[in-house]
Amino acid sequence: MSDLDRNPPKVHLRINGERLDAGSGGTYDHISPATGQVDATIPLADKNEIDLAVTAAHNAFQSWKRTPPAVRRELLVKLAGLIEANASEFGRLGVLDNGTPMTVGSAFPSLSAEWTRYYAGWADKIQGDLTGNPVQDGELGYTLAQPYGVVGIIITWNGPLISLAMKIPAAVAAGNTVVVKPSELTPFSGELFMDLVEEAGFPPGVINLLPGTAEAGAQLVGHPLVKKITFTGGPATASKILAACAADMKPAVLELGGKSANIVFPDADLDSACEIGTTYSLMALSGQGCAFATRMIVHEDVYDDVVARVKMVAENIPVGDPFDPAVVSGPVINEAAVDRILSMIERAKEQGSTLLAGGNRIAREGFFIEPTVFTDVDPDSELAQNEVFGPVLAIFKFSTEEEAIELANGTRYALSSYVQTKDLDRAVRVAAELDAGETLVNGAMNLQVGRPFGGFGLSGMGKEGGRQGIEEFLRTRAVGIKL
Repeated sequence: MSDLDRNPPKVHLRINGERLDAGSGGTYDHISPATGQVDATIPLADKNEIDLAVTAAHNAFQSWKRTPPAVRRELLVKLAGLIEANASEFGRLGVLDNGTPMTVGSAFPSLSAEWTRYYAGWADKIQGDLTGNPVQDGELGYTLAQPYGVVGIIITWNGPLISLAMKIPAAVAAGNTVVVKPSELTPFSGELFMDLVEEAGFPPGVINLLPGTAEAGAQLVGHPLVKKITFTGGPATASKILAACAADMKPAVLELGGKSANIVFPDADLDSACEIGTTYSLMALSGQGCAFATRMIVHEDVYDDVVARVKMVAENIPVGDPFDPAVVSGPVINEAAVDRILSMIERAKEQGSTLLAGGNRIAREGFFIEPTVFTDVDPDSELAQNEVFGPVLAIFKFSTEEEAIELANGTRYALSSYVQTKDLDRAVRVAAELDAGETLVNGAMNLQVGRPFGGFGLSGMGKEGGRQGIEEFLRTRAVGIKL
């Protein structure tokens, strides 16, 4: 990989089809997670730019909501094709954004294009319903499914491209316009995405994107012309967003964290179960994923076998330069994340958990932590209850199905869950009892676009994906006409 390939693009504030080189929020020195060195200076939006973008989106909404659905559909189809055509560049930018290895990030452009194309297909299928009986009631009653207006979109840093694709296409397919605030930690994928939005031919003001800090996000949430918020991030920020939305009863979709359980029954395919348990806790995104299977709940009959397998995998995961095609696990996002994760590892040891593998910072430039595995974890401990958002897996033992379900449901998070078994009756029975937004049986996290994704409790509210995903961006109105 040449030095040129490691150079990030220049980042702008994208408002009403224009590119601004500077914002009133000052600048941010972007630090490469892979090297720990500053690699770019990012302009940041503040109140002035947020107001400009929201006003532009509000003005654009007046014509966009009347744009024929077939036109909205074709614009999104074109955007999907452009995302696919730029897959390699998105993979490169993912490395620069947050250190996602090329081997992992290569899947995100095709998945993002799939989400975009899926919601393109919904654009001309939005309709209301007839209500009542006109003959008996003497009234023609029907409902209208209409867009909100300007939607504020706030996304986090762990999946900048897929987060854009999970929110923007559904919102604009429904007839809304959007103002997007990506994390200042990951500005590069959004820059290319907006280039493609322009190339696809979206009218100015329909999609606006402004890197900014939490203060800019608060200004977006509180803007009176923003009619709905959709947010991906952590519960602490989500609580502030909900409080701000409550002031004028503004609805919000919140896609938050998780502490997902992976239940391994004795009849499971252990090769697959251990692959899911390690890939989606220790390897993919270095454990920085909201729906990852970070708690492995294993039946006592296969516990020792599973622990031995997981230990072997954890100690042999290729960690390093995310541009290296042999690497499958890269850095965590920044120095603060390193400190937080290592502190949780130390507290887990102090609270009686047994360190099976890893547990240390890797001695190299950048923000790297060894894939870490604990056993003998107290279900009430911090490690069992709180999201680590790093390459740390906790393994638990169970004897009965009821005990496994109790362990799985034993946190305040309820985003995803996983069940490994060849017994279909058991799979159906356990899936019905798990308190999570989704349960995947003998499968791994895949963000299947036709399936609603979203949790309960500290994992948030509302859905992305499927029919429910576009319904989040529509308001239902009722009309009655006296005959």
